[in-house]
Amino acid sequence: MSSSTMRVIFDTDIGSDVDDALALAVLLGSPEVDLVGCTTVYGDTLLRARLAKRLVRLANRSLTVIPGAAKTMTDRPVWWAGHEGRLFTDLETEAVDSGDAAAYLVDQVSRAPGQVDVVAVGPLTNLANALTASPSFARDVRHLWIMGGRFNDPEPEHNLRCDPEAAAIVFGSGAPITVTGLEITTTVRMDAADVAAVAGAGALGEALKAEIEQWWRFWNEEWNSPHDPITVLSMLAPDLFGFSPEGRVEVGADGSSTFVPGGGRTRVTVSGSPEPIAQEIVRRIVAAAAKA
Repeated sequence: MSSSTMRVIFDTDIGSDVDDALALAVLLGSPEVDLVGCTTVYGDTLLRARLAKRLVRLANRSLTVIPGAAKTMTDRPVWWAGHEGRLFTDLETEAVDSGDAAAYLVDQVSRAPGQVDVVAVGPLTNLANALTASPSFARDVRHLWIMGGRFNDPEPEHNLRCDPEAAAIVFGSGAPITVTGLEITTTVRMDAADVAAVAGAGALGEALKAEIEQWWRFWNEEWNSPHDPITVLSMLAPDLFGFSPEGRVEVGADGSSTFVPGGGRTRVTVSGSPEPIAQEIVRRIVAAAAKA
């Protein structure tokens, strides 16, 4: 393994918004990434894990995928789109890995302190459980890359709103964090031309095209913002972004988020280059799909 390889765990609520699947494909299409494993969170995490397994297999890869926390920390109702996994009629045949997601996160990070990054693009329940189980997790993880929050508007963002108690634990942990919010991710769009490029790259590309179009039908749109792949790129292609100095994020009881400069180890993504970001997302997804 090259000294420049990044060891990454992907924590995801894959299956609702298509952007989780796209983020997984970006990771699979990035040669500098050693994708250690995947944990799923929020709702039917077994179904989510099976979907992740299927997409990885379509990319001609194998990966440890462990279903994680199905409920939020205070058992808030789970938002469920209803189309999760429906495009795969035999998804129940995908065998997922056994174990506890929080324990897996703690184990992987503690085995290699300072060497494992975690990309978290769903509600933060698994991470909060890992931090609660092992206070050393915040010290041992190399970096947390989080899609969440909205830092130019008091309206809460989905991931933090779904489990604000978990988000407060994560952002209060002292772990090094980069968080990318909606004010950045919504500046980038994937449209029909992007989908055509993805679809032309093998079985994974065809599956992603179907997932994208399903999401478009759900919202009656013909485009989507790739929130989660953008978060992945904040880690892999930081030159495409601008970041704040370090500070801390305060999470309200409703999941609202406020960045306070100083006094912490969290930085916020404050700018991005929309067109180059979109092109880089498509390029890496096509690279993943072309390997299948």
